[in-house]
Amino acid sequence: MKITLSFDNGPEPDVTDHVLDVLGAERVRSTFFVIGEKLADPERRARAERAHAEGHWIGNHSLTHSKPFGRREDRDGAEDEIGRAQRILGALAHPDRLFRPFGGGGALDSGLLNRKVVDYLCAGGFTCVLWNCVPRDWEDPVGWVERALKQCRTTLWSVVVLHDLPTGAMLNLGRFIDRLRDAGAEIVQEFPPGCVPILRGRLMFPVDQYIAA
Repeated sequence: MKITLSFDNGPEPDVTDHVLDVLGAERVRSTFFVIGEKLADPERRARAERAHAEGHWIGNHSLTHSKPFGRREDRDGAEDEIGRAQRILGALAHPDRLFRPFGGGGALDSGLLNRKVVDYLCAGGFTCVLWNCVPRDWEDPVGWVERALKQCRTTLWSVVVLHDLPTGAMLNLGRFIDRLRDAGAEIVQEFPPGCVPILRGRLMFPVDQYIAA
């Protein structure tokens, strides 16, 4: 069992610091998919800078995290949501220009992307990173651990989506990592090919199921 940990929707003071403290103590490296507009706040940007300095990867999770691309009336949003956020990330951004779309509760369906966004990601050399384990930590700050463990046991290589948000869920991060290790899991930073439909601008497999008609 192989596990990749990722954290969406931050950074947030205190919560991101706690996550980084736990990851450091456990010697785990992960990826933080940050919301671009949050980095306008110096305190939040400082947390992203700390994560980067400690060897975690920083990815783009859009500028505002307001609506999945496939559910936008204009069927676009690429430059406003992806391009602007990437420029804000600046030197913090991973060289592969990691981008994770907003799934609206973790849904991997036709609301996820649109054709203009896919074309933009390919033209810009982005790497699109999806997921296969969403334990809904934002809804259940304690029970998500068991849910995540159950999901991870069904997949050879899981990309777990967690959130460094002030819900109290990340107080259980250390317990989750300990349970993973007790189960013999290998925790890695890389992503499985099945969760990377676009790699450095190259379409790796069809994405029609993620594109709104």
